[in-house]
This record gives sequence, structure tokens and C-alpha cells, in this order.
Amino acid sequence: MYTQSFNVPDQANDTPTAGAAASLKAVPAPLSISEAALQADFDARIDADGRIEPQDWMPEAYRKTLVRQISQHAHSEIVGMLPEGNWISRAPSLKRKAILIAKVQDEGGHGLYLYSAAETLGTSRDQMFDALHTGRAKYSSIFNYPTLTWADVGVIGWLVDGAAIMNQIPLCRCSYGPYARAMVRVCKEESFHQRQGYEALLVMMSGTDEQRAMVQDAVNRWWWKCLAMFGPPDADSPNSAQGMRWGIKRISNDALRQKFVDATVPQAKVLGVTLPDPDLKWNETRQQHDYGAIDWDEFWATVNGNGPCNKERLGTRVKAWNEGQWVRDAALAHARKQQARRMLEAA
Repeated sequence: MYTQSFNVPDQANDTPTAGAAASLKAVPAPLSISEAALQADFDARIDADGRIEPQDWMPEAYRKTLVRQISQHAHSEIVGMLPEGNWISRAPSLKRKAILIAKVQDEGGHGLYLYSAAETLGTSRDQMFDALHTGRAKYSSIFNYPTLTWADVGVIGWLVDGAAIMNQIPLCRCSYGPYARAMVRVCKEESFHQRQGYEALLVMMSGTDEQRAMVQDAVNRWWWKCLAMFGPPDADSPNSAQGMRWGIKRISNDALRQKFVDATVPQAKVLGVTLPDPDLKWNETRQQHDYGAIDWDEFWATVNGNGPCNKERLGTRVKAWNEGQWVRDAALAHARKQQARRMLEAA
């Protein structure tokens, strides 16, 4: 699942603090002749819509941006397993339980693909996990809300994964090769996740009045949070311009959000639910839907660790990491034994 925090610094000290000195930025050292040539080659490849591979020279700022974005994306996939995983033992049927187990397992796999892609940039998985577990790294704010009913699982599939697909398809054309290639499989699986979520809601909407009310309640709670998933408005997202210049980001936050709204309105009509926005209406002049104002105060409060489930989600991840230490130790011991055996056989 995509994380809007791709545009959000990991650490609080990445953003300016109060005071005149804090607003000053270090002047980068001038490039040497060889570095200038490498920079020119890099820029030419980006301008030609080419791919940057791990062995290629890249500016340090490009590398750092990718490490932050890809690791945040990976963290979001791993933490994103928790809200739905909470319902595995309470799924209403064996069929739904099997589907949900497979989906949660997919999300774990997405995290592994992305951690591997980030490792090609010179960062270690231990470093990324440490940043997550100590609260220095961010993940998508959408996963800091509770899943109160079974309908939430379907709505997450339909809306949250739908927003993820809208965000992730352009990443298949990201300028960094390992990231782009990882996203191809991720997008295929997320597309299936959205379809199964929508199908689960269709079944509920053909059921009892209580089931239909449950679906509408879940839509009411998740709709605005999904719109915020695309990140702050373009005017408040200063990193987006550089990301688009480098070919990391292909479409702006506001453009992606608009595409999502326009695609979701007809789906909601077929489903038979009302999207909770009195200002939502078709604009004939723009040939797009107008929609209401997003509560950005809630968004930033959740991003900064003050959402309803932030502490619970992070605590669960840290607990799982600590309790899984013996598994990692056993795997490493087995790998050492296998290596020793191969060396003995080769001697």
C-alpha cells in the first residue's frame, strides 16, 4: 500500500525549527570537473526518461530521497498488515478468512520487495527497521486508524487499495530501476486486493439492512482519510517538484487525488453507498468532480504520531521484531552451517 509520507521528512529535525539560523541552508560545495561530467550524464539520462541502476553514479540527494521514499513505502506495507490482520480470526466464513490471509501475506511480500530495492542504495535492512522501531521513520497515516467492523476490511480493499493503485501505477515508470521493477508485481497484486474488497462489499450490500448500514458507516469513516493518502496539496508539498524533476514522482498529489475521486464516484453508485461529502458534484466546465475540504490538521496530527492507533501499531511491530529474534538467529546459524559444509566439500 502506498504511503503519502513519501513527501514527509522522516525525522523531526529534517524540517526547519524556529529561529533565524534554522532557516539558513548549507551551500553545497562546487562539483569537481569529474563530478560535473557525471552530473551531466545523470541529467541527460533523466531527461531522456531513462533508468538509473544501482551501479550508476547518482547525486547524493537523489539517493537519500529514494532511500527515504522506498523505506517508508516498505514500512507502510508491513504496518499495513496490522489493521486487516486483526480480523483474520474473526472473518465471517472460511472463504473470507482464506482470502484475507492471502492478502495480508501479499502485503508482507510487498514490504520485502521494497526493502530489497532500498538495500541496493547502500542502506541496510537493520538500519531501516531501527528507524521504524525508534519512531524516526514514517509510514502511511492511513494505518493509524482502527478497523471497527468487518465492513472496514472491504472498504480498505476498495478505497485504500484503490488509492494505492492510483499512486503506484506511475511508480512503475520511476527513474530508479529496482523500485520501478518491484512496483510491477506490487501493482498487479494490489489490483486484485481492490477487486476482492469491492466484491466483499457488494455481497454485504445485498444482505440485511444492518449489513448495508455497516458498509455505509465504514465508507463514512474512511473516505476523507483516503483522500489525504495522496499527500498535502501541491502548494504545500515542496519536495514534489524535485521528485518529478528526477522522474521519481510522475504525477502531482492533487492530480492523483482528482483521478481517484473521478474513478470512485461511479463505483460508489454501483455499490449503493453515499460518499460523505455534501460538496461532491460534477463540474461540467472542468469535466471533473468538485469535492470538499480535507481536514489537514487531522492528517498532520496523525503523521506526527498523534493518531488513534500510532502507539499501538508501532508497539506491535517492535514486539514482533523482538519476539522474532530467535528466528533470525536460527536462520543465520543455519546459513553459517550450510556455508561451512559447502567449503568443506569444496576443499
